[in-house]
Amino acid sequence: MTAVTVETPGTRRSQSQREWQRIAAARPQLADTAARYLAQLALSLRPGSVVVADASLRQLAVYLVEAHPHVNGFVDVGRVEIEAFKLHLAARPGRLANVSANTLRQRLGTLRTFFDRIGEWDWDDAPRRTPIYSIDLPIVDDPLPRFLDDAQAARLLRAANDDINPLRRLVVHLLARTGVRVGELCRLRRDGIVNLDGGWWLRIPIGKLHNDRYVPLHPQLVELLTDWLQTSDDFGTGLLLVRANGRALNPCAVARMLNRVAGRAGIGHVHPHQLRHTLATQAINRGMRIEAIAAMLGHRTLRMTLIYARIANRTVADQYHSVSQSVDALYDDPALPGGETTAMRRLRNEHRRMLGNGWCTRPQDLDCAFESICEGCGFFQTTIEFRPTLEKQRDHAAGHGQPVRANTYQRLIDTLDSQAG
Repeated sequence: MTAVTVETPGTRRSQSQREWQRIAAARPQLADTAARYLAQLALSLRPGSVVVADASLRQLAVYLVEAHPHVNGFVDVGRVEIEAFKLHLAARPGRLANVSANTLRQRLGTLRTFFDRIGEWDWDDAPRRTPIYSIDLPIVDDPLPRFLDDAQAARLLRAANDDINPLRRLVVHLLARTGVRVGELCRLRRDGIVNLDGGWWLRIPIGKLHNDRYVPLHPQLVELLTDWLQTSDDFGTGLLLVRANGRALNPCAVARMLNRVAGRAGIGHVHPHQLRHTLATQAINRGMRIEAIAAMLGHRTLRMTLIYARIANRTVADQYHSVSQSVDALYDDPALPGGETTAMRRLRNEHRRMLGNGWCTRPQDLDCAFESICEGCGFFQTTIEFRPTLEKQRDHAAGHGQPVRANTYQRLIDTLDSQAG
């Protein structure tokens, strides 16, 4: 079997190698195909994606070795084996309980991609058709991103400003004011701070989505970065954020720093990615265009950014309150639930609008956004036999203080006259 070195921590790497050796001894065809596939993935995907594929293939291969002795290679895998494997996966214990739906979806989705690809590549060990279908993947919940509200965010930054450790102070401000991912934060370079068109920008290195970008820097962040560059040492690494012992930051260290500040702020546990969600939510709530937010966050598609439109609580509130008065007028109309008095009918009739085949009795204080929508449409056409009706509608609109409708009907009448002439 061609060995594939997957970049994992030492303990996990040793376990992976031992399990693949056991699989190779029992079913060499399974091990050879998996190694060949992982070698191809390593050429095009990030190491983390290869690790996930390795774990999924290894889990399936171990199960096949133990439970299905007739399976020599992946070519022998069919629905019977997959359906049994699904039950096996669901029954495996996780850290706190059984494996979550997210984990099941990831494992099965990774394996489905594996079968799809080796089939498309015409490998000899590919089954006749992919034995995993879309229906096999559990439907998982789609919760809103967790973010800090304005009050919590303000308390966090105040606590950061009071922190005596300049590195912790800078880390929290960078996360909160740039929306940088924690992995990107750890790879920031000292030469990534540049002045463009009179403003300071920070270059975010190539990260999760294989792209880099520039984000504008807040004036307070410029001050913090200036002080940090003047007083800190990169120990020859070229990195922006290096601890006093010369070691670069890692995601775990960043999380500890953030939660130390969050603890003093009294807001409990905060994950670094929450500050990315927080910045996006603050931006969209204050009218920043979705395209600009996507560029700031480094999203490849607007679909990734539109999730923040779901949590734009202030935007939703403003839109809701803008129509509340009209909605209240509808609910407060005394004529709706019960019978109308003579005065109510007279008031309603005073504001009714003549249509081509009847009347609109919508109350005046409930403005209609579709007034004269048919007659005002570019596809609407009329002929001379409708002239008497159009004249009545024009006169009715003029007599009831509806100049927009009156002008619409007059234009239609003028068009008929010009056609007749």
